[in-house]
Amino acid sequence: MQAQVIIVGGGMVGASLAALLGQAGMAVTVIDGRSEPLPQPCVPGDTPSPRVSALTPVSQRLLEGLGVWSRLTRITPYDGMQVWDSEGSGEIHFSADQAGVPQLGHIVENQVVLAALESRLGELPSVTQRFAARVTGWREGATGHTLTLDDGSELSAPLVVAADGARSRLRDLAGIETREADTGQRALVTTVRVAHRHGGVARQIFLPTGPLAFLPLTLAGQPHYCSIVWSTSPGEAARLTGLSRTALSSALFEAFEGRLGDVEVIDDAIDIALVQRHARDYVKPGLALIGDAAHSIHPLAGQGVNLGLMDAAVLAEELIEAQRRGAALGDPRILSRYARRRRGDNAAMLALMDGFRVLFGARHPALTLARNVGLSGVDRLIPLKRLIMRQAIGQRGRLPRACR
Repeated sequence: MQAQVIIVGGGMVGASLAALLGQAGMAVTVIDGRSEPLPQPCVPGDTPSPRVSALTPVSQRLLEGLGVWSRLTRITPYDGMQVWDSEGSGEIHFSADQAGVPQLGHIVENQVVLAALESRLGELPSVTQRFAARVTGWREGATGHTLTLDDGSELSAPLVVAADGARSRLRDLAGIETREADTGQRALVTTVRVAHRHGGVARQIFLPTGPLAFLPLTLAGQPHYCSIVWSTSPGEAARLTGLSRTALSSALFEAFEGRLGDVEVIDDAIDIALVQRHARDYVKPGLALIGDAAHSIHPLAGQGVNLGLMDAAVLAEELIEAQRRGAALGDPRILSRYARRRRGDNAAMLALMDGFRVLFGARHPALTLARNVGLSGVDRLIPLKRLIMRQAIGQRGRLPRACR
């Protein structure tokens, strides 16, 4: 079957777009650099994967509509959030009740979500997945584009979608530039066991070098696990990743002010560079960028994958409507509607996260006082908190049908 759409990148965002289009009967080919799909069914190991996502209720609705949510084999709902400043008394609490939703979100291992998506893609006859394949060339044509793969083969389609991550090869081949901002931080990621029950609350403390998040995980019915995301300076990240598990456990206990009791690191720690990027253009004739290929964001609020899933839902909605009308999928007018609908929301979230990073990284006493007063003040203003929470759970602007 000749592909109508080629998606380069088979991660959560690319796979979600493929599922949305495949459910509508569109012929889709997914190019994936991984050597093979994840095992089916996905049976998570005794230690949770260190890479997790905080999926919002809006993202949940998208995955439910794809028939994927019920296949997730290990998820942890959270109905509360707690944020405080280590250099003062400022603190704010959010709850699902205040937001008027059952949960604020779910913490899910990325590989669990991806395995469920791959299982769904295998049921869609119009979707083809090509593993162990990488794009090495790009050629523009009058009615579409041709990709050259590393085995010398070529694939053509009216529309090509770059979903190949923050260092997108396809974006570079297409000559699309990005605006980059090095945050000056790296994120240390690992998994811990804590003495006290996490209570389904996501917690984050702002330290002088950056935020430290304890995201709730439940393993074998035990609510005593957390995924750690510690954003800090490169030098401190290098020091922390070089510690023994026992020493890192002590460092986490101290930095987190012992709020969940003793901490035991149960997995190796890895660190990841934090660079915010935003593509100058989301689309060209016959090409669209989604997810991290279009924008990569500081993990401060766990919004990265949710923004990418919204990209996929909006682009799918525009493409399915175009097919219904008999329009060309690579038509710039169609793709520009996707770009207009998504660019503003993504840009606002990038700016907001960068603003938080700068504000809470400032050492000036006046700013320290202001942010503490601000946190405590907002905590007492329920209507304002409700507005903030609705933004955080994805209830922003015009939602695509797949997410309503």
